[in-house]
Amino acid sequence: MQRERVSENVYWFQSEIYAQVTAGVVLGTDWAVVVDTLAMPEETLAMRSFVEEELKVPVRYVINTHYHADHTWGNCFFPGATVVSSALCRQLMSERGIPALEETRHSNPVFKQVKIVLPHLTFETGNMSLTVGKKRLMLFSTPGNSPDGISILVEEDRVLFAGDAFMPIPYIVDGDYEQLRQTMIRIGEMGLENIVQGHGDIILRGEVGGIIEENLQYLSDVHKAAKMATRRRHPYEALQKVDVESCGKSRVYLEGLAEDLHQRNMRSLYLKMKEEKEAAKK
Repeated sequence: MQRERVSENVYWFQSEIYAQVTAGVVLGTDWAVVVDTLAMPEETLAMRSFVEEELKVPVRYVINTHYHADHTWGNCFFPGATVVSSALCRQLMSERGIPALEETRHSNPVFKQVKIVLPHLTFETGNMSLTVGKKRLMLFSTPGNSPDGISILVEEDRVLFAGDAFMPIPYIVDGDYEQLRQTMIRIGEMGLENIVQGHGDIILRGEVGGIIEENLQYLSDVHKAAKMATRRRHPYEALQKVDVESCGKSRVYLEGLAEDLHQRNMRSLYLKMKEEKEAAKK
């Protein structure tokens, strides 16, 4: 697991085991807030040990940016902490997370000690704020990667924990193309110092504008490719020819997962367009 200090009392953690998934810690005087957990139990436990043994405070809150397993299944390793999320995140963790964990336990013994801990405190609309020492955290909706997504802004430092709303390659299979576009535009207008992506490295102030433009262009390119496929006799073969690099992203992102995520993006968009086209004929 990698670890870095982002700003005073704000820390970033990145998995070295699974897809460069990230988590964060904001330190207060007497307690700390964890933003997301890591995919593997051993790394989440190492993060907790760092907070308790080196920072010497307990974790009082765990914030889940969205319901996906690699960001939430570590909730159980912070006993006594209050878990915070959007209301929809709690619902999706219950409906999808519990059966997914049961299935995973049968194939991977690493997760036998894991249990789903649903959020205790949720919000549906607007913003939610939390004060941690001298810092104010603002929680707000950032859908697109998933419908329940939220981001957390450390206001004093202009550091944004964006969850999977921001990744080295935008991912919309479980989300919505237009929502993610609008989320990207909104993030670009926030005047940020750093963006902590849900996967991948920290984005620095001088990089923010360029990467947002790159992400918006990527979304536009995959949308065009999916639309093109609706006019082809063999749509999946046509999509296969549009690789991730032709859409402006490197195939080495996320430890080589980028091409697979890219192909999933295009297939998902194509199927949605196909459904809309068929529905319009009725």
